[in-house]
Amino acid sequence: MKKIQLQETTDFLQKEGFDKPEIGIILGTGLGRLINEISIEKEIPYSKIPHFPEATVEFHSGKLIYGTLQGKKVIVMSGRFHLYEGYNLWEVTYGVRAMHALGIQKLLVSNAAGAINLNYKKGDLMLIDDHINLQGSSPLAFAGVGEFGAIFADMLEPYSKKINTLLKDIAKENDITLYEGVYASVVGPQLETRAEYRMLKILGADAVGMSTVPELIVAKHLDLETAAVSVLTDECDPDNLQPINIEEIIKVAGKAEPKMITLFKELIIKL
Repeated sequence: MKKIQLQETTDFLQKEGFDKPEIGIILGTGLGRLINEISIEKEIPYSKIPHFPEATVEFHSGKLIYGTLQGKKVIVMSGRFHLYEGYNLWEVTYGVRAMHALGIQKLLVSNAAGAINLNYKKGDLMLIDDHINLQGSSPLAFAGVGEFGAIFADMLEPYSKKINTLLKDIAKENDITLYEGVYASVVGPQLETRAEYRMLKILGADAVGMSTVPELIVAKHLDLETAAVSVLTDECDPDNLQPINIEEIIKVAGKAEPKMITLFKELIIKL
């Protein structure tokens, strides 16, 4: 059934002109302006794509975009899916599988995250080097997963060292502070308690968010080269915790966005 659904989605998008993309991009909270850099050939709301979930978060736009960026054919997911929206992990990662079925070879992901490592500040960027899955399950835990790839996917290197090295070089060349660290993915949508922030620090997390890890597990399962960058939108100091302000988080993400756009654009030239 899953294979049939995915084939129907792929057939629809190919008929709509999504032809042999090389790179897939998933845009996170407050990071939508990269689409202004793309020569767009096709733009389809998720609601119009067979079997695609719909983004329900108000600051995720919910559309699939196809076009050219820096001379490369790209597909961009403007808006992603989360467990906290009520979706299951197959649905959360459906966009990655669809982009792979259309032909992407590399996946670039962005997100907004909270800084557990207190050396990092609001507006900084963090290149994800490794992750901790605290979402309670796996997007590979379903009957018939072997039809899509190896059941026991190897997570030794979920994030491409080659792409990460390129991103670090680009950051240095453009005077962009780019930390490197471990991202912990939780279910949400509630923010963490002070005790949970302390726990995450003990576990070795540098940042925490509610996305990305399921997408990257599936990307690794499909043998895609991947990289992910977090915009750190708040500082998670359990001893000085402040009430959360979603508007401020989006504002911080917006201010950091030009740095993210530079990283992604320069990277795509080199891929």
